[in-house]
Amino acid sequence: MPTPHIQRPQTRRELLRNSAAGFGYLGFLSVLADEARAAESSSSRIDPLLPKPSHIAPRAKRVIFLFMKGGPSHMDTFDYKPLLERDHGKPLPFDKPRVQFAPTGNLLKSPWEFKQHGQSGIHVSALFPHVAKHVDDLCILNGVHGTNAAHGGAVLKLHTGSDNFVRPSMGAWVAYGLGSENRNLPGFITICPTLAHGGVNNWGAAFLPAACAGTPLGHAGLGIDQARVSYIDTRRVPRQVQRMQLDAVGELNREHLEQSGPEQALEGRIHSFELAYRMQSEMPEVESLRGETEVTRSLYGLNDPVTAPFGRQCLLARRFLERGVRFVQVTHSNAEVQWDQHSGLKAGHDRNAKEVDYPIAGLLTDLKGRGLLEDTLVVWGGEFGRTPTAQGSDGRDHNPEGFTMWFAGAGVKTGIRYGSTDDYGYYAAENKMHIHDVHATILYMLGLDHERLTYRYAGRDFRLTDIHGNVVKEILA
Repeated sequence: MPTPHIQRPQTRRELLRNSAAGFGYLGFLSVLADEARAAESSSSRIDPLLPKPSHIAPRAKRVIFLFMKGGPSHMDTFDYKPLLERDHGKPLPFDKPRVQFAPTGNLLKSPWEFKQHGQSGIHVSALFPHVAKHVDDLCILNGVHGTNAAHGGAVLKLHTGSDNFVRPSMGAWVAYGLGSENRNLPGFITICPTLAHGGVNNWGAAFLPAACAGTPLGHAGLGIDQARVSYIDTRRVPRQVQRMQLDAVGELNREHLEQSGPEQALEGRIHSFELAYRMQSEMPEVESLRGETEVTRSLYGLNDPVTAPFGRQCLLARRFLERGVRFVQVTHSNAEVQWDQHSGLKAGHDRNAKEVDYPIAGLLTDLKGRGLLEDTLVVWGGEFGRTPTAQGSDGRDHNPEGFTMWFAGAGVKTGIRYGSTDDYGYYAAENKMHIHDVHATILYMLGLDHERLTYRYAGRDFRLTDIHGNVVKEILA
């Protein structure tokens, strides 16, 4: 019989010699990755709003976020709870959350009647008679939940994914990930944003390139008629003179950068100067509604003093969207009017809904008629919901444990309710969606993988969803 061959163990020196090529290949891959990151960083320094390819095939090209500041009550709007009506005045039959914003009493039924609408037969309250006509275009998310019962933390969480750190806003991440389709306009615009509960951090870029931050038109305490981009029309300085000034400043700044190396703050100023210069050619025309027909003005409620302010915001949003702005936020809030009815629920929600219901319905009609709803994602919601238990005699407290948002357009399933709260509306119960899941799904619809959309800062990679978030593909058609 032949003698069996016994393989002796490799020495450490032989192992290193035999695997040298493999180590070299790994090193080569590392070099390629570094070069790719450097190339991306270089293009970002040239212009961070240049259009960028998506990670996956996108369903949406743009987003409009209708933010109802203060926390609208889900069981009074889009989350019908017949047991809440039956058991009005009784104690909640299970434990309230361990952490509550304030004490509440017994169950409080909705003051509004719910009716079924559309072919889907979804119940909508009498607060939204006009939006109810579009219920077959909506994907109503009844199982959304968050983590913070205070306005400040909850608003920041909704906008930035964090309730206690300064992080880039959702719109800034979208602008960073996709760039802008129109070099003469920002990638992210926020109309009449609130200055409270996080203020500029809710639309800021934090450590992302400064050009990704939201450009505000006015603020919540300012009338919409006065909401303009400041200093956009500088007729006292001719455009050619401005161009000469910018070129001179730019040359000095570039010389400084050659000596100092990359400097994000200075590069951000250069991009801001250039964008502001280009915006002068297009922003005044977008802000002016002179070209809109009377039919369109009426569609948005501009002929009614109650609906005109929010209607103008929605109409401006449509005008920005059709000109290539990626992310537009429209905020309903001011010092007196927000969805935060700790008392006077009936009067407060009635007033709020009358201001936004007709314009939102008009926006959906207009987007659909222009073919924009096919690739525009409309998002509606507030920072949290309200408790089914009463605060005082006629109010509801903050409730992040379960609430409602809705999507429309861009290939979402329509005429459905996804997820649910318990029988009384306190806790998200089935098919729950955390705010991180909402963010991950919005990014996915835009063609962005929330785990790949990262930015290295202070030694670690950051993303909108941090280390959380799941894409809810069940709501996609």
